[in-house]
Amino acid sequence: MSNPPIPGPLTSNPPGPVPPGSNPLTAEQIRSFQANGYLIERGLATAAEIAAFREIAERDLSVQKRPLEYEADVDYPGSPPSRDAAGGDTVRRLLQAYSRGEVLADWAQDRRITDRLKILFGSKNIRLVQSHHNCIMTKHPRFSSETHWHQDIRYWRFQRSELVSVWLALGYEQQANGSILILPGTHAMHFDRQRFDGSLFFREDLAENQSLIEQAVVAELKPGDTLFFHAALLHAAGRNCTDTAKLALVYTYRPEDNPPLPDSKSTRLPEVPL
Repeated sequence: MSNPPIPGPLTSNPPGPVPPGSNPLTAEQIRSFQANGYLIERGLATAAEIAAFREIAERDLSVQKRPLEYEADVDYPGSPPSRDAAGGDTVRRLLQAYSRGEVLADWAQDRRITDRLKILFGSKNIRLVQSHHNCIMTKHPRFSSETHWHQDIRYWRFQRSELVSVWLALGYEQQANGSILILPGTHAMHFDRQRFDGSLFFREDLAENQSLIEQAVVAELKPGDTLFFHAALLHAAGRNCTDTAKLALVYTYRPEDNPPLPDSKSTRLPEVPL
């Protein structure tokens, strides 16, 4: 099977219309997102909401409620070699978060999220993409894996790479417990295929890549902080070296005029118009 093409540079939309009665982003924030490919909004979710989201996550983790993905399934550095090995039952992601509880569905459609996305996309019409992310990400002590540098768009199939993921921290995220690492501005760069390995991870053995990797930013988050990041942004994550599991709620969105390619994995689940 041939490898999918690496997405090229994105032409940023101008700032979109601000919904009536709302001005959630400043012009500086919009410019920063367009230049860097990410934006952190502090304290976007309340303590009560975080508690409700964590209750669902911990409930479903305790019984391993499907659908889910195990660390052993991904074969990343640090993950158990198989489900039969020590730590083989460690959950990596609780999939289809939108369907796991009303409060989770409400957050996906909340105006604190959608108003910002409409501005970042420059579009009044956006959709929740249930086929990608749409999960509670977990990173457990001992058996969590390391994720090398990659673009989420590498395996997604849309007309353009213009999608944004919204990552809500359900606890503290620091480098010690595997927080996201970001390479600012890479969402708008074009990379030749040889700069990626066979699995489309950004090669760390190339000097031209290393000069970018040295500019990595650690996305340190507190509970309720929300990271908006472009699907073509290069990012990575380390292992959880603490004794406490890390949890995050992640959804992905697109503007209505950037549909998935027909009969691709990006059409696996129905989308939610917002």
